[in-house]
Amino acid sequence: MTRDISPDISKIRLLLTEPHECSYLDGKKATTAFVDPELEIDTALYGRMSAMGFRRSGAYLYSPMCHSCNACVPARIPVDLFKRNRSQKRCWSRNSDVQVNQRDAIDLEEHYPIYDRYISGRHQEGDMYPPTREQFDQFLGHPWECTNFLEFRVDGKLIGCAVVDVLPNALSAIYTYFDPLESPRSLGTLAVLFQISLAQQLGMGYLYLGYWIADCQKMSYKTNYRPLELLQENTWQISE
Repeated sequence: MTRDISPDISKIRLLLTEPHECSYLDGKKATTAFVDPELEIDTALYGRMSAMGFRRSGAYLYSPMCHSCNACVPARIPVDLFKRNRSQKRCWSRNSDVQVNQRDAIDLEEHYPIYDRYISGRHQEGDMYPPTREQFDQFLGHPWECTNFLEFRVDGKLIGCAVVDVLPNALSAIYTYFDPLESPRSLGTLAVLFQISLAQQLGMGYLYLGYWIADCQKMSYKTNYRPLELLQENTWQISE
């Protein structure tokens, strides 16, 4: 099944999946819309699609398009307005020994074991469990031209990584994984804070965080970053 998007990019086709079990809300069925994989997507178009609420996963751009549910709300941080709260300031200070290396490629043999431990230790209830090398490779191992890997290291040892796409006026946070033994460091928070800082340094307007879902606890962390903009009724609005 195909469907055109808005008139200004009406030549782009969307391919819709059959309804399937929702990964976030129990008892719900989800339908996902994928941008035609045969379409060549440059960073300018990617940026426009992100502003319309699309996300990247592996080789594909997608958006939830469920018939009876609109719980998945695109979220982004206007980075120039962002201010760290007390907890985020403590996290930044606590990780002063972490070195962040920005790469356009990674060593799979070094990264995969950390990803494996992360998924196995923290996301056994998710559809990415159990992790496999093939899954990792399809999801993160084939970066787009705009993709950067932000490696978090302490004394040279890799402890985590944030995958981020660099768009014309924004960064898009794709995924973060880290060694569960380093959980006291709150590396997920550190990853977002560093990406905000990077976007500010690059003179960009936003950091896209993916989808916020009010009734999904694992998505609730996104409201910790203020101000937060949500895409509602085709308009980005500051969340209360």
